[in-house]
Amino acid sequence: MPPQAWPQDPGSIHMNKILQFTLADIDHAIWVSHTSKENTVLRSGIRPETVFVGPNAVDTAMFTPAPTQLARDEVVIVVISRLAYRKGADLLVEVIPEVCRLFPHVHFIIGGDGRKRVRLEEMREKFSLQDRVEMLGAVPHSQVQSVLISGHIFLNSSLTEAFLEAASCGLLTVSTRVGGPLRAAHFKYVLKQVLPDDMIVLAEAAPQDMVRAIKQAIDMLPNINPQIMHSRMKSYYSWHDVAKRTEIMCCLIGPCKFAFLISHIWSSGRKAILPCDDYQFHIVVPGRVLSAWQKH
Repeated sequence: MPPQAWPQDPGSIHMNKILQFTLADIDHAIWVSHTSKENTVLRSGIRPETVFVGPNAVDTAMFTPAPTQLARDEVVIVVISRLAYRKGADLLVEVIPEVCRLFPHVHFIIGGDGRKRVRLEEMREKFSLQDRVEMLGAVPHSQVQSVLISGHIFLNSSLTEAFLEAASCGLLTVSTRVGGPLRAAHFKYVLKQVLPDDMIVLAEAAPQDMVRAIKQAIDMLPNINPQIMHSRMKSYYSWHDVAKRTEIMCCLIGPCKFAFLISHIWSSGRKAILPCDDYQFHIVVPGRVLSAWQKH
């Protein structure tokens, strides 16, 4: 998100300070998308040249399609997300009523909890959509797959990321155009868009364009075969390939330097964040715990 889009609340300000402290002394970092990289660089102040961007992966053995293909007389759109600003919950409040007005056969399933849940429930009451918008609340990780396979389309309204597990379950994805995780061509060092055009419909993070993308996705549904989509995801997102890329990036970074860790943390961030007279802290590094006591 650009700086002007950050919510000005104490939680976000506090998180920015935590990022500045925790990332103050890193040599390099690896992120799964250019958007996440830019967001973190802006919020933490680390140098952009120290951040690598590599592809993501998904556990395709866990996220599999339904054994039988769902009927399409009713189109089910699934949302699973923390219901917060940066996850695009405010977009959902504006998009869902319009989609329900245009498509009487569309049903929404929303899994997740958060500050914006109240706004979604108020929207459901205001437009009398209780029978068309199902609110599940928080969904345990072990149950995510069973919720996903109950739908045809996965709606990702997040302002910062995409959702690969839905595609692995055979759902056509509608997503904001935010530069989500990269896709790796199978065992080739070429980075591509997160999903091919026939598996995802991208939209700007604006209600009208999101509605347009959902309409396009509904029109594409007759051509979607969940089992074929799952097989393609297995080749696109390989943990073996991601591990190989991560190893290459670590070799480029070189050995970590812990000798000056304490002094760098004090100079780079700790004093600015916790300017009290004296306090103790511990840093965990591989195989040992470094402790220090600081008195001003």
